[in-house]
Amino acid sequence: MLAIYRKYRPKTFEELLGQEHIVEVLKNAAAQNKFAHAYLFYGPKGSGKTTAARLIAKLANCENRQKDEKFRAKGEPCNKCSACQQIDSGQALDVIEIDAASNRGIDEIRDLKEGVKISPTSFQYKIFIIDETHMLTREAFNALLKTLEEPPKQVILILATTEFEKVPATISSRTQRFHFQKISLDKIIGKLTRVAAEEKIKIAPDALELIASLGEGSFRDSESLLDQIASLDQDITIKDVEKIAGKVGRKKTSALAELIFKNDLEKSLDYLNELDREGQNLVELNKELIHYIRRVLTLKLNPGIEELYKKELTTNDIEILKNHAALINESKTMALLKSLIRAYSEMRYSPFAIVPLEIAIIENLKK
Repeated sequence: MLAIYRKYRPKTFEELLGQEHIVEVLKNAAAQNKFAHAYLFYGPKGSGKTTAARLIAKLANCENRQKDEKFRAKGEPCNKCSACQQIDSGQALDVIEIDAASNRGIDEIRDLKEGVKISPTSFQYKIFIIDETHMLTREAFNALLKTLEEPPKQVILILATTEFEKVPATISSRTQRFHFQKISLDKIIGKLTRVAAEEKIKIAPDALELIASLGEGSFRDSESLLDQIASLDQDITIKDVEKIAGKVGRKKTSALAELIFKNDLEKSLDYLNELDREGQNLVELNKELIHYIRRVLTLKLNPGIEELYKKELTTNDIEILKNHAALINESKTMALLKSLIRAYSEMRYSPFAIVPLEIAIIENLKK
């Protein structure tokens, strides 16, 4: 049985969500049959870099595009011809994927250097996709550079990395570079909602939202977590997600933060102990609390950052943040953050995780 993230991997550029700026350029280039000899895709994990690389492999080799000029103008693969289907199933001999994270040695790049000299066996283009390119050794980069300097006509090299700054300028300057952005929360929620409906997974909206936020801008991570939680084979609630993922939902974090912002020491400690009794991971709770309070403080000092937060949070979350920003005193909140960060480092190694967090709250609320 296919994993959800593989089953619902985009098969066309139209399905590649959150990267519209890249999709437009690549589709236009494909419509004109103008493929570069080398591409560099960089950006956060799970944002669609390897998927886009495979789409280019399909576009370059799609048999219907080669025969039908009207269809070619769409800038999409047909997903019906032999080439498209072989690439989708991972059986295409002329599409070679190299994982630089596990193949860092120069031997793999030397094999690539030899491989580019050999004509494609059955396709028009031979495609080399190098994932996590930044992990290559210096010697491997030097060997790769020679291939990039004199690329054969029938070869397309696609480099993908999460750490662009580690790719030598001599390499990146010889490629067409595309920056993949972190996926916004609403797009991830939208896709997870469609997947859950398609797979007949019964899951509460707030549980789905938590899964999406835990993906941290990655479709793949969010879909993998949904796949894991769907194995419960029951109506899934936010408590199920919290228990399996070991994370606390945003509502609980914001509820504790509000009690702290209102300087209500008694209720803050009661609520913290209630979460402890529920078996919540208090180290993760404090981590989420630090992130949450940081957002509130930043929004207070720079209201314009709301536009950036719209990519990471729901409209309701932002409204709650704004309400909390109105409650806080900047200097007190900065002192609180410092205390929570110190408590976090102590909690990670303490057999009594609740104690450093309680002390941090008491110290700041009794002032």
